[in-house]
Amino acid sequence: MLTKRIIPCLDIKNGRTVKGVNFVGLRDAGDPVELAQRYTTEGADELVFLDITATKEKRKTLVKLVKDIASHINIPFTVGGGIKSVEEIEEILKAGADKVSLNSSIVRDPGLITRASDEFGFQAIVAAVDAKKRTDGSNTWEVFVKGGSEPTGLDALQWMKKTEELGAGEILLTSMDRDGTKSGFDLELLQKTNEILSIPVIASGGAGTIQHCCDAVLIGNADAVLAASIFHFREIEIALLKQNMAQQGISVRILND
Repeated sequence: MLTKRIIPCLDIKNGRTVKGVNFVGLRDAGDPVELAQRYTTEGADELVFLDITATKEKRKTLVKLVKDIASHINIPFTVGGGIKSVEEIEEILKAGADKVSLNSSIVRDPGLITRASDEFGFQAIVAAVDAKKRTDGSNTWEVFVKGGSEPTGLDALQWMKKTEELGAGEILLTSMDRDGTKSGFDLELLQKTNEILSIPVIASGGAGTIQHCCDAVLIGNADAVLAASIFHFREIEIALLKQNMAQQGISVRILND
């Protein structure tokens, strides 16, 4: 089994880390540079930084903050939020990010995935998908954009398959129904996604316990587990989480191994 990754997520608004439930009700969770440093020393495998209001506010991601965070950490770092062009991707990567996360912009312009992948390599391009289960009994999920505020009509599974075909190197899959609820990941959605994709899938939305994170890998077949509040507010320590995952047969990177 390939090593599974633990990825804290820094949702950024007005230069601060925030966290909400179902994409609303945001509360302050601390200084992003301090949190990034803390997670590096605690054994996080990667970090994700999402400027969550950039698209709705029609502005670019905070490049200075990206530089500040990158200068304080030594683990891979993914940045997303309001990134709309190859030029902006280049700016973010030059600022110190290892990967970019694209969501609203690739729904509007799917060809951006291919252009970016050709320019920077598929490993640098993450397709972020915010999926919400439809209520029509069809047992399908719809893609939302603009920070989860706008439905697209796109079927989430079909869309993720298309992003892979266009050149995305990884999927960041967030269950909007589970986001911030701490009720566990949407294992059905993860299973169905991993049945049709060959690229890595990061599970996001719903982490509340150590077992939730283990189940995302063992049942949902996720390649990585992303969470925010359980780490920000020290409800779960990364070292303890990895210890439990290892005890359940999941291959993880342990500090000082």
